[in-house]
Amino acid sequence: MKMITNKEAGFNIVPLPKKDWQGTIIPMRYTTSEYYDVAVDRRENGFQVTLEKKEFDKPVSHTPEEYDFPDKLYQEHWEKACAWGVLEGREMIACIETCPEEWSNRLAVTELWVHEDYRRQGIAHALMAVAKEQARLERRRALILETQSCNVGAIDFYLKEGFTLIGFDSCCYQNGDLERKEVRLDLGILRDKKPRLCRDELEIRREREPEYHDTEEMTMRAFWNKHHRGCNEHLLVHKLRDSEDYLPELSRVAVKDGRVIGGIFYSRAWLKKGEQKKEILTFGPLCVDPDWQGTGVGEMLLQETMTAAREAGYPGIVIFGEPDYYPLRGFVTCDRFGITTPEGKNFDAFMGVELVPGALSEFGGSFYESEIFEQLSAEEEEVFSVQFPPLEKQYFPMQWD
Repeated sequence: MKMITNKEAGFNIVPLPKKDWQGTIIPMRYTTSEYYDVAVDRRENGFQVTLEKKEFDKPVSHTPEEYDFPDKLYQEHWEKACAWGVLEGREMIACIETCPEEWSNRLAVTELWVHEDYRRQGIAHALMAVAKEQARLERRRALILETQSCNVGAIDFYLKEGFTLIGFDSCCYQNGDLERKEVRLDLGILRDKKPRLCRDELEIRREREPEYHDTEEMTMRAFWNKHHRGCNEHLLVHKLRDSEDYLPELSRVAVKDGRVIGGIFYSRAWLKKGEQKKEILTFGPLCVDPDWQGTGVGEMLLQETMTAAREAGYPGIVIFGEPDYYPLRGFVTCDRFGITTPEGKNFDAFMGVELVPGALSEFGGSFYESEIFEQLSAEEEEVFSVQFPPLEKQYFPMQWD
């Protein structure tokens, strides 16, 4: 994971909330002496399409004034857009806007702009890193964008960032786009689906003391900016080990080639109903290093430890987790068991699973986890995180707060 801002270079990327920035015009302007000539030739057995960089007879400039619909932040047709920018005082000098394409599970970069006076300072690269990180955190299969065949500077930048041509539209802007040498080009980064690891490629076992620091760093990398700006799960792992509620006999790490790449950490929890109290399990965090997410490591950790917990006689597990992940592993929302939070609430991320049939639903009640989960102050996290390679805290739209 790379840092996504560059304070050393004198700029900082900040969120641009919709309520404050909707409708802000982005003054897109550029001058180019080159273009990508798009040629479509009909052949007997199909079509031949070529894109070749060529030079204009004289430089061509494009400005916002020549378009009926200038670029703006948070246009209505981008319903779920989110934007970040670099400010000089209150003036925006650069921005990026993204919007998920839910039906295809792609993330679109809908705007990217840097003021002419601030170009070639790494700002565009840092802004694009935000979009790449959002695509990773949201597990999008591709990051896509639209540009014009005459915007050679932008195209060259996108190619350096890892984009490739995924399509074009020869009449997107006008019917004469081919002749005007301003053809819409669609570029994308296709995020490779990683092959699943086999069980014999991993060592799943109890954590060892010399691995503590590496496990905490892996946890930090796994959760950074995922649910909140930054994270505190690495601090939780550190503090859990000294808690009387921690269950090291159930907790496990996944090790590959001598490196800790995943972990799951169990602790005691309770259901309370009036004067009655029942001990159950919770776990948290369950984490996998970003380099190995999507390869089945988390699922193997979960399956093996749930089997161990069942064999040890524990009745069930209640967690706060990701609603798009745990239901595929047997978890259901806690309202199915008549269980609520201490405040009497239920929501999609509040889930459980019975290890013994009826063990949760026949009791119900309110769920309580170890007090250690409430002993994670922001100040303590800041101090604790100093011992690890620095990561920038940033806002992303899927965060819980």
